[in-house]
Amino acid sequence: MANATETVLYQREGDYIPRVAAVHDLCGYGKCSLGVAIPVLSAAGCDVCPVPTGLFSSHTAFPGWYMHDTTDILPDYLNAWKGIGVEIDAVYSGFLGAPEQVDIIRGIYETYPDALRVVDPVMADHGKVYPTYTPELCQAMADLAADADILTPNLTEAAIILGEPIGDEWGGVNIDDAEAERIVRALLDKGAKNVVLKGIQRGDGMIRNFVAGRDCAFFEAKNEYLPYMLHGTGDLYASALLAAVMAGRPLAEAVTFAGDLTHDAMIVSAKQPDFKNRGVSFELLLGKVTDLL
Repeated sequence: MANATETVLYQREGDYIPRVAAVHDLCGYGKCSLGVAIPVLSAAGCDVCPVPTGLFSSHTAFPGWYMHDTTDILPDYLNAWKGIGVEIDAVYSGFLGAPEQVDIIRGIYETYPDALRVVDPVMADHGKVYPTYTPELCQAMADLAADADILTPNLTEAAIILGEPIGDEWGGVNIDDAEAERIVRALLDKGAKNVVLKGIQRGDGMIRNFVAGRDCAFFEAKNEYLPYMLHGTGDLYASALLAAVMAGRPLAEAVTFAGDLTHDAMIVSAKQPDFKNRGVSFELLLGKVTDLL
């Protein structure tokens, strides 16, 4: 079995600009989802083709947010792509607005069978499911996870995918290496080809991500733990990881890069007004993404 420094999931060729279908929601205020994916992947030299799963006035930590579900428009939206010969090199999905959107994503997979499939199963964190997610949508997301070439859950999302109980013990504290590997292996057994289990905390000042694949040995990447939560860090992590992968970097390097960029963005964020509500500030660090090329 190869180690992650040898696992390259996308071969970048010369000046070719790969196209990524980014299947995420669009949020008017509070940086997350497409507001993160588009600039980060663009900085890595990707042509980002958004597929909006929902329109939000702001992220859901703000009171009085508005959501428009786009499920009904997506079939015509994607059929129009077929009519003009759009080619896609990767399909990167995150927050979904309805269970039917999983079938739509599977339709994208069928249209572009050679595209890399990246699933960030954005549905829960710290033992709590997000307010727009029904049990049916959680199950649909769990089913989609089995199709992923790269799957990036946190512990709560991993529990949902595996059908295991969620609660305080899934908050990310004191999960040892053996338990982390058990979870990663169980996700691989369900069908994902490579798994990045995010955000493990042990109260030792570090935050860990655990990775393994069908052809990649289990390993750990870690960063300094910062004692505050920000909206959008998961989107930034997954987008930065995919940015490095699409730049042709090995999986281990991509995981390390994503952790480092997210850590540094949190430090930049803390210098901004109202930063805990505003979301993760990454704009000043986009040069680091460009440097991947």
